[in-house]
Amino acid sequence: MIILGSTSEVAQAFVEKALQEGEKFEKIYLFTSNKETTERFARHIDVKFLQQAEVVELDLMKEIDYTQFDNINSNLLFCATGYLGEGTEEGLYDNKNTERIIDINYSKLVPVMNYFAQKFESRRSGTIIGLSSVAGDRGRQSNFIYGSAKAAFTAYLSGLRNYLFDKKVHVLTVKPGFMATKMTEGLPLNPKLTATPKQAADCIFKAYKKQKNVVYVLPIWGIIMMIIRNIPEFIFKKLKL
Repeated sequence: MIILGSTSEVAQAFVEKALQEGEKFEKIYLFTSNKETTERFARHIDVKFLQQAEVVELDLMKEIDYTQFDNINSNLLFCATGYLGEGTEEGLYDNKNTERIIDINYSKLVPVMNYFAQKFESRRSGTIIGLSSVAGDRGRQSNFIYGSAKAAFTAYLSGLRNYLFDKKVHVLTVKPGFMATKMTEGLPLNPKLTATPKQAADCIFKAYKKQKNVVYVLPIWGIIMMIIRNIPEFIFKKLKL
């Protein structure tokens, strides 16, 4: 299994869920820009599950040498890479903040996804799981830079699913709503609309085993976003969302 964004609590919870359910992996490749933190997780799953893991350094903000990944093979890729950034008005007009949001959530991420997607295609097997966001369902003033990057990533996953279908590779798009993670720490989240990493991992694992195409971690978010998507624009533009 390949994990992109290995410091993500959801990614780590998914790894543990898969191992608890008896999934077998010759090796788990933990891609990360935070080697020290990820090595602690690698030791954890080694002790708890006797699972061999290899930490692979990957910083999307630096030039990537893809040849270092030539010998990495897998039938399952889980992408939890993401960066929320600063959503305030000051953050909106901070070009470095904007560029980092777009780069990490989409523009620098997609070439890495494509690199491994091509490997899956050549073997004609495998599953790719990508964590997008409900923020990508419609642009809202509170987070539309992040939302636009996630909208692009959602469209990418949809197209990749369409392209890889007859190559026997499945692509699952996951749309978490509010998540109780380090990335959202300090934000005023409604607990009824907020999932824990364990809840997310359970939902994603079930969707993976059933080969679903798109899943909202909490079903209520599917209803919420359907309503938001269908608000007429002349009304929507006046709302504070």
